Amino acid sequence: MTEIDVKTDHDRLLIVDFGSQVTQLIARRLRELNVYCEIHPFQNVTTDFLTDFAPKAVILSGGPASVIDDASPRPPAEVFSLGVPVLGICYGQQVMMQMLGGEVLRGDGTAEFGRAWVTKTDTATDLLTGWFLETREQVWMSHGDHVARIAPGFEVAGTSPNAPFAVIADTERRFYAVQFHPEVHHTPNGRTLFENFIRIAGFTGDWTMDAYREQAVAKIREQVGDARVICALSGGVDSSVAAVLIHEAIGDQLTCVYVDHGLMRQGESEQVVSMFREHYNLPLIHADESELFLGKLDGVSDPETKRKIIGGLFIDVFQKHADALGGAEFLAQGTLYPDVIESVSFSGGPSVTIKSHHNVGGLPEKMGMKLVEPLRELFKDEVRALGRELGLPDSFIGRHPFPGPGLAIRCPGEITREKLDILRKADAVYIDQIRKHGLYDEIWQAFVAILPVRTVGVMGDGRTYDFACALRAVTSVDGMTADYYPFTHDFLGETATRIINEVKGINRVTYDITSKPPGTIEWE
Repeated sequence: MTEIDVKTDHDRLLIVDFGSQVTQLIARRLRELNVYCEIHPFQNVTTDFLTDFAPKAVILSGGPASVIDDASPRPPAEVFSLGVPVLGICYGQQVMMQMLGGEVLRGDGTAEFGRAWVTKTDTATDLLTGWFLETREQVWMSHGDHVARIAPGFEVAGTSPNAPFAVIADTERRFYAVQFHPEVHHTPNGRTLFENFIRIAGFTGDWTMDAYREQAVAKIREQVGDARVICALSGGVDSSVAAVLIHEAIGDQLTCVYVDHGLMRQGESEQVVSMFREHYNLPLIHADESELFLGKLDGVSDPETKRKIIGGLFIDVFQKHADALGGAEFLAQGTLYPDVIESVSFSGGPSVTIKSHHNVGGLPEKMGMKLVEPLRELFKDEVRALGRELGLPDSFIGRHPFPGPGLAIRCPGEITREKLDILRKADAVYIDQIRKHGLYDEIWQAFVAILPVRTVGVMGDGRTYDFACALRAVTSVDGMTADYYPFTHDFLGETATRIINEVKGINRVTYDITSKPPGTIEWE
């Protein structure tokens, strides 16, 4: 059988990341256009990497550095000799000019942050087809340095008040660069620019869930052969889609293990076990390990330590059940592309890793198993599309994301059984309120976090000294960026009243209105 590999079965676009907070949005825009792309930190993009990856086009991202500084980030020079289209965005424009013979200078009053307007010049370029139907285009700028002189072969196609080289193009070499960020929502016509770029590069738009499903099944069969696979089933959308996809590929060679770590939402374990045993006919082990997990987490308050304890215990539990099955050669899990991105340090050092993910980073040698991760290349909305392609019901596919560490990361500070019980009840009331008001499908993710403080309250004629909680609800496309959901004050007041009246142990309710960035969606 010929191995199916995304490296050879799809046109691929390479995004070289220089540390911009919105690099992931570039990938999302391209995936929406049915183009397969990958983000790789600049230091990983070597000459050998370029040869192996063989991109059909390259995009150079924005970033916080200055190309004027010594040892500032650079792509390899070979990026410009591949013979493929290259698009530089913000820092990507500046590094392109610096490397190809232009000049970049520090701000000196030319910085732009926020909304700006670009007007066209007499230079025509296919990159801007569909632009300037009005006299100017709104864009989003975020730059201090500026291009002072463009490299030989480039012409100016668009200008802004503080960026005389806002859009430049070398049509013969198919090199393009913009000083603004077309990937963000605040550049309304940014999608059109990406459409033009991929059309110039000759992409066929072959990245579809139907094609991905067929190729993923073939790839799983090729990887696994006749070996046994054990799947880490959390009951969430990601691991469930992974399980159904793998089961389609290898049937009863797959055994799912649902680990009940005592950190699930109210009634969730019963629902998950019932659904998979009764509706999907998957071999399933229900491993009630709540005492083990809660015992190891007793007295632990540091969030990274919590994640690492939970990740380590997951490995131990899977190993135990693999041994009981007579051994398994592969461990399957629902790792997604955002998990991988967030767990990779841009600079190569731990200081800028956003957070560790318990399902990223390989397996301990002692397990003697290899990983099967059929969703590792997908964003969350792509996983949902694949789930629909596999026939999972919308009522399940549309469930809000739930983290692998469960309620442990919604319980800042030390975890106790009392706090978990309070949190489950409050969360159930909150989600019930959201469903009653018909808001569930408008929200990407909603949950309650119980805070590590007690506050004074008055209930009836008595004084209370109970926990405070925070409600969280966000809108998002893929979880990489998010904004808080704008509940009405009536909704928030009604929900707070219900929680305080129905959940013993909470006497104060707050609403978290932090976006991502600067915050994350989860509290830990």
